[in-house]
Amino acid sequence: MTLRATVAELVREFRASGRIVIVGASLAGLRAAETLREEGFTGSLTVIGDEAYEPYDRPPLSKQVLKGWVPADHTKLPRMREVDADWRLGVAAVGLDRVTKQVSLADGEQVPYDRLLIATGTRARQWPNPAEAALHGVHTIRSRDDAEQLQKALAEPPSRVLVVGAGFIGSEVASVCRELDIPVTVVERGSAPLVGALGGVIGEIAAQMQRDHGVDLRCGLGVSSLEGDSEGHVRRARLSDGTTVDADVVVASLGSIRNVEWLEGSGLAAGFWGVGCDAGGRAFDINGVVTDSIYVAGDVARAPHVLYEYQFLAMEHWDNAVFGAEVAAHNMVNLEPHYRPHLLLPGFWSGQFGVNIKSVGVPPFGDEIVFTQGSVEERRFAAAYGHRGRIVAAVTFDHGKWLEYYGKLIEQSGSFPPPPPGWDQPPDMKPMPAEFPDPRVPTGIPDVVLTGHAPSERTAEFRPRRH
Repeated sequence: MTLRATVAELVREFRASGRIVIVGASLAGLRAAETLREEGFTGSLTVIGDEAYEPYDRPPLSKQVLKGWVPADHTKLPRMREVDADWRLGVAAVGLDRVTKQVSLADGEQVPYDRLLIATGTRARQWPNPAEAALHGVHTIRSRDDAEQLQKALAEPPSRVLVVGAGFIGSEVASVCRELDIPVTVVERGSAPLVGALGGVIGEIAAQMQRDHGVDLRCGLGVSSLEGDSEGHVRRARLSDGTTVDADVVVASLGSIRNVEWLEGSGLAAGFWGVGCDAGGRAFDINGVVTDSIYVAGDVARAPHVLYEYQFLAMEHWDNAVFGAEVAAHNMVNLEPHYRPHLLLPGFWSGQFGVNIKSVGVPPFGDEIVFTQGSVEERRFAAAYGHRGRIVAAVTFDHGKWLEYYGKLIEQSGSFPPPPPGWDQPPDMKPMPAEFPDPRVPTGIPDVVLTGHAPSERTAEFRPRRH
């Protein structure tokens, strides 16, 4: 038997009787499991998740669920096909031994694997003071339980909601409050809402949009402390300028934390920015060597992207979870030359204050911006971001039909400013500084993170929190 035939036989045997473990039972974990079966894997498949629920959809949590349109328990993800898997739900992975190839669970069980997919995603950053975080009425929003509890609080309704952090999730929560006619104050450390994700030029438009809808928006400030009453319910917040805001519901929208603690001591390139991997999802060890049996997908993955100078991107986007999981699953049951790369062009959307905001590419990679279509005054426009003479991203307000056009230009490393499509060109198409904040300054942290070539080298960040 030739070497090629021997390798092919080993692949067939693994597909028939191998053991694959997926840690992370959300969107990426589910789509990876489905893809493995679609690819002909008939061996043992185990899916581990720390939540007790089957995989559910997160984007509706900060929109339809908070408005009361959809119950939180009606967000279960549809199954694309039957998945014959051993679902270990409600128990977290707490350790990984790469030598014995075992995942340790919180209940003491050891789960063996031949190949492992890490899809543990992110969690909401909690209010930093534990005693204040424990006050009744202090919320975060990331999980199904979070959304259900916050929706009940908004339905009472509260006298005022305080949202701390004006990234995408914080802004969406504020928008829902105004739709429900609930007074809301938004406190943001940065100069404007969405400034970390879209820059100061767009941030000022977002700020005016919020104020026009009755939001009490306070930028350039932080919250020093939360104060509760004798019954342990939050009643007010003290701001960094010494003023106070009375509120009986506080939503801490402080960004996300990647779930990598369970990988400590495993020898993988895991840390604050996620788990390092190549474009095919194969995990790196701490020395930058590609592993053969461990893969990464979803929000927790950080991989180099050819369009962004091979810097490592970590993307908290719905499409990234789906397509990254499909690529990783395919590669887990194949060998060269059948590996596939995951080269998704980042994109996101957000509905807030009656406007549909969409983006493609990585806006913080750009240092210039130009309005190419529509009207800023009407909040119906398209704008492109540039870096070193080429287009790297675009954003639209109620103008999303043109995103595909800009996406193709980005993929082709098109020139900046780009030739605008359509006829509704603004009178002034002069590029201007995009006004992104210094990444070392705390702001509402965004959803694509450009982390540089080394874990300690951060050049830009972008995380529109979960869409």
